[in-house]
Amino acid sequence: MRPIPEDDAFAVAVAQLAALNVRPEFLLREAPAPARLAPSTLAVTVEMADPESDLASGRFVLLHDPDGVDEWGGSFRAVVFVRAQVESDLIDDALLTDVAWSWVEEVIALRSCHVTHLGGTVTRSSGRSFGTLSDRPGEGHLEIRASWTPSDDSAGHLVDSIAVHAEAWLDLVGQAAGLPPIPPGVAVVDQRRRRVRS
Repeated sequence: MRPIPEDDAFAVAVAQLAALNVRPEFLLREAPAPARLAPSTLAVTVEMADPESDLASGRFVLLHDPDGVDEWGGSFRAVVFVRAQVESDLIDDALLTDVAWSWVEEVIALRSCHVTHLGGTVTRSSGRSFGTLSDRPGEGHLEIRASWTPSDDSAGHLVDSIAVHAEAWLDLVGQAAGLPPIPPGVAVVDQRRRRVRS
């Protein structure tokens, strides 16, 4: 990896992600990032710290092009993914996808993130076992994909730290997993994660 000057905006963002405040139920890891989408990229994944739990998982990708991208409306882009188990009796609820998208808007508002160009999709899937497996309960999953541009001020600097946007994503994973929310500004202990590069 090429050395990044300390005053590089992307280097600052990476340092902020390395210091993320992660709830103890989660395990955060750096992951391979899609190199062709922007000159600088970083990806982290989250899963449940309990290896027996598969309530939810997710991925946060940060894209940066110092020249800016017209489609983004800025020089940074946050791309998030969340996958969660859903009880079989809820998977067919007509309002499920609308409720899941409202979670995206709620976590952004809760963290007071300044964003533009917000968009995404919510997908649900279900499965049922038959024959010798018919005694297994039905399975349901919800997938949320969203992306947004962290806003710049009039001088072209980010209004929020990138960490705030990543924290909103972690809130979304927690919401999808059915975990109680942790209010902004409240520190959590027992951070189980592998260090994001800095």
